[in-house]
Amino acid sequence: MMPKSTAIIIGASGGLGSALYKRWQQDNKVDHVIAISRHAVPDDEKNRESSTHFIQCDYTESSIVKACEKIKMLTDSISRVCICNGILHNEHVWPEKRIEDVTLSALQEVFTINSIVPMLWLKALVTLVKGQSDCVISVFSARIGSIDDNRSGGWYSYRASKAALNMLLKTAAIEYARRAKNVKLIAFHPGTTDTVLSEPFQRSVKPDNLFTAEFVAEHLVNIMNNQTVDGELSFIDWENKAIAW
Repeated sequence: MMPKSTAIIIGASGGLGSALYKRWQQDNKVDHVIAISRHAVPDDEKNRESSTHFIQCDYTESSIVKACEKIKMLTDSISRVCICNGILHNEHVWPEKRIEDVTLSALQEVFTINSIVPMLWLKALVTLVKGQSDCVISVFSARIGSIDDNRSGGWYSYRASKAALNMLLKTAAIEYARRAKNVKLIAFHPGTTDTVLSEPFQRSVKPDNLFTAEFVAEHLVNIMNNQTVDGELSFIDWENKAIAW
């Protein structure tokens, strides 16, 4: 028998993805959790019977299609999807302080991960999430992607990739409203969360404004549990407050 209600975490090995995975295992609205990441199945999960299934995916377009084929075999009712993929920095990429720091390679890498990969998932998922029951899809965006809220400049690649993501999500929400009327899309700003992504920049953050991954996961799950399917994209923060586009 297929699970009645499934939550899917894309990017489940990251700090927030891992916290969402643990939180959804405890959610009485969710019967089954599918965790998707680049990494193989954790050793402590390989031989354990549970309501969780792991799928390895390298986030290429073909790998995303194959992952969705596996999802289709595992469930016929998806109620929650969270797309957690994102990059701010790595050994090759760092937020630009001035326009001279902008490079083609950094722009391409940041846009691919922050904008293109989430859109490829929405493309692949549209027929899977369509159904009679409500489904909420939350994609990790960022307040820094707000064009109206840009007061300090800098961080060209990250800002632009999140702004592009928001436009892609807005456009997708219009089509989803026609083709998958049971789906609600959210562009979610988690705040500054204590993860590897934000670690180099935490010294300038007030302690009260630095959140644990568990704190953000709890807020996001509650927000998703209380959404109304309205055919619109909501750009909101961890407090469920609207963010200017």
